[in-house]
Amino acid sequence: MSYCVNCGVELDPDARRCPLCHTPVVNPACPVDESIPPNFPEQRREVEPVNRREAAVLLSALYGVVGACCVLLNLLFWRDGMPWSMIVAGACAMLWVWTVLPLLLRSAHSILLLGLDLLAVAGLLWLIAAAVDGLNWLGRLALPIWWGCSVVLLFLWYILPRRSILSRCMLVLGSCVALMLWLEGCIDLFLGGYQPRWSLVVAVVGVALMLPLLIIRYRPDLRREVRRRFHF
Repeated sequence: MSYCVNCGVELDPDARRCPLCHTPVVNPACPVDESIPPNFPEQRREVEPVNRREAAVLLSALYGVVGACCVLLNLLFWRDGMPWSMIVAGACAMLWVWTVLPLLLRSAHSILLLGLDLLAVAGLLWLIAAAVDGLNWLGRLALPIWWGCSVVLLFLWYILPRRSILSRCMLVLGSCVALMLWLEGCIDLFLGGYQPRWSLVVAVVGVALMLPLLIIRYRPDLRREVRRRFHF
C-alpha cells in the first residue's frame, strides 16, 4: 500500500498520481498495478444536460394521471361524503407548480417562483377547507400562519444572498424566533386567548444564540479567529 509523499493520503494500487495534490506516485516496493481498471476517470467529461421540456412533460403526465385516477375512484366508489379527490388533485397541482414551472420558466426571477409556490400552498389550504367545511379555521388560523411563513420566506430569500455567513445565521435565527412567536399567537387567538408559553422559550434560546454571533460580527479580532478556526 502506498501513501502520497506530499500530502500523506492513502493511494489505491492503480494510482499513478495522488488524487488530491496530483503528485506522481513512485514506490519501487509497491509498483502501480496496470491490470486494475482506474478508480478515477482519466479524461474529463461533462454530464449531458437534462431536457427540461421532456422532464416537464413527464412530471405533468405523472401528476395528471394521479389526479385523474383519484377523481375517478372518488366518483365510482365514494360518491357520498367528503370529496377527498379534491385534496389529492390540489396536492398534484401544488406539486406541479413547485416542480414543473421552474423547468418551463427558466428566465423567471426566483422571487416570482417562490411567490407562485406560496400561492399554490394557499390554494391547497382553501381546497382542504372547502372539502371538510372548514372555512372558519381557514380564515382565522391557516391563512394567518401562511401569511407569516410567506413573509419570513420572502424576506430571507431576498436578503440572505447579500449578507455574510454570520449575518445569515443571525437573520435565520431572528426569523425563526419571530415565526414561532407569530405561530403561537395565531393558535392562541384561534383557541380564544393569547397566552405565549413555548414560543417565549424558543425566543430566549434564539436570542441567546444570536448574542455571541452579534459580538463576533462586530469584533474584527474574534471574527478573524473564527474564520481561521472554521476555515470560513
